[in-house]
Order: sequence, then structure tokens, then C-alpha cells
Amino acid sequence: MFPNLNLNLLKLGSLACLKPRGYMVNFGQSSGTPDPLPLSALAAKSLFLTRPSLMQYTATRDELLATAGEVFANVESGVLRVRVNHTYPLSQAAQAHVDLESRKTTGSVVLIP
Repeated sequence: MFPNLNLNLLKLGSLACLKPRGYMVNFGQSSGTPDPLPLSALAAKSLFLTRPSLMQYTATRDELLATAGEVFANVESGVLRVRVNHTYPLSQAAQAHVDLESRKTTGSVVLIP
């Protein structure tokens, strides 16, 4: 019925870690397309599954500015902490890309002009 379905997802994986009425959010494309998931798998715990797109939440300039304002206000108040793990001078941008591609970095990487 679902030939590519990862059964570990249903038994011990991502869904098992959710509490009843929990949310499973799949965001981004870095891991590729997720395996198919039968909707019946969500029923046991009344789970919610969503795949949001930022563009739907910031469709207008006003929404974008309001959302960005919330983020910066939360950074300023300390609710969110920005961690920069690696910095490179702009002149070393090529090396920063090499390090990113070879997985020598984790977290945020910032180029300093």
C-alpha cells in the first residue's frame, strides 16, 4: 500500500516521540522529500502534521515587517539567543564555502566585511 513508507517512523521514530495531540512539523528541503505517511498513522494519538511555507506567513510586506519585528524584539529581550559559531573575513568567503560543503562547520556562519 505504501511501498516507500519507513515503518520505523510509525513504530519508534518521529511519531513515537509525540504526545497525544502533538504536532509533527516538516520544514525545509535539506533532507529531500519525506517518505509517504498514511493519514491513519496519525489517528492513534490524534496527531497533527503540517508542512508550512514561510511565504504563506509573510505574503505581504506588512506581514514580513511584523514578523521580522517580532524576531528582532525577541532577540533584543533575550527570548531568542543568536549564536554565531564561525566567522570568516569576507576575503575568505571561498574557504567558508569549502568548510560548509565539507561539514567542518555547525550552526551559523557569518562573513565579516
